[in-house]
Amino acid sequence: MVTIGPVQMLAVEFGPDAKFAGKIIEELESLERFGFIRVIDLLFIHKEPDGTISGRNYQAEGMGTTIAALLGLETRTLREVEALEEMADEGYPFGLSVDDIREMASELDPGTSAGFVLLEHVWARTLRRVIREAGGKPVAEGFLTPETLGPVAAEIAEAVRALDAAAAEETSQRHARRRLGRL
Repeated sequence: MVTIGPVQMLAVEFGPDAKFAGKIIEELESLERFGFIRVIDLLFIHKEPDGTISGRNYQAEGMGTTIAALLGLETRTLREVEALEEMADEGYPFGLSVDDIREMASELDPGTSAGFVLLEHVWARTLRRVIREAGGKPVAEGFLTPETLGPVAAEIAEAVRALDAAAAEETSQRHARRRLGRL
């Protein structure tokens, strides 16, 4: 059986005046290079003034087919997409359904575009496994909104400063030990 980390779909809308300079792809490649994520699929779509949604061929060869199937843009079946379900954990009471994904695309304003990226969180593979082995079952996940973070923003900022300071101190001590070891 293939081991796979949590899979997230990221959908980003771009207005008609969006400026693409390749920075987004560069950042995704950097995150992949460091082993944090793996880009499973990527598709860029555009909604025409008449409401027609079409895929754009800005992605690498072979990319876009899974997301296109999820969006209903291709005539093929969802069998290949359903294979991902076999690798995913059972019992998740949350997440995006195919209907949710298609609704995101249909709600785009005419003349706008969107990028859809399927990301595997490679860093979470082992964490997912040990949670499962301990008898745990995730019950929720998601990024917190600014509204949710607002009431605790000062506390979070202080915690981040403390963590950064501790990491800087540890790095400084490690460098000092190396220098002393060379003397």
